Amino acid sequence: MIFSRWRQILAPLLLSVLLLVTACGGGKEPSRFEGAQQQKTPAVVQESAKGGSFNKYFPKTSGDYSLTYTQEKKGAAIAKLKKGGKDVAELSITDTVNTPDARDKFKQSTQRIAGYPAATQGTTMTSILVADRFQVKVRSLDTSFSPIDREAWLQKFNLSGIASLK
Repeated sequence: MIFSRWRQILAPLLLSVLLLVTACGGGKEPSRFEGAQQQKTPAVVQESAKGGSFNKYFPKTSGDYSLTYTQEKKGAAIAKLKKGGKDVAELSITDTVNTPDARDKFKQSTQRIAGYPAATQGTTMTSILVADRFQVKVRSLDTSFSPIDREAWLQKFNLSGIASLK
């Protein structure tokens, strides 16, 4: 008698668990976002240059100016330019080998700085593309640091050294 009572309880319980497992796990179509994830190209196509290897190509400073490196990571190095102890600009070198979109803004550029295609972004940033791979950028952090200053500091980078990087 107890055995039949357990069968009456156990059979519906097992059937419910089976239905729950099959309903949750199978047969659903992937969402449109899952398909996009599967079609995405790999994040790293080529090895990006090490950020620390860029430091020697940054401009040399003198007088009231000093340079403080703030970030080094794979594919990028960033430094703050100070004048009289005040942050006036951010300087950076970025390897765009894995971010071709970063190079797109230079394709139609008619502006050139030191012979390299240049782009102005907003009112505070000027950049150039060296060797069709390395983006060298100067961003004003203070209103006293003008577009002319940004262009002058871009030309102070060791651009031929950056162009020789692989």
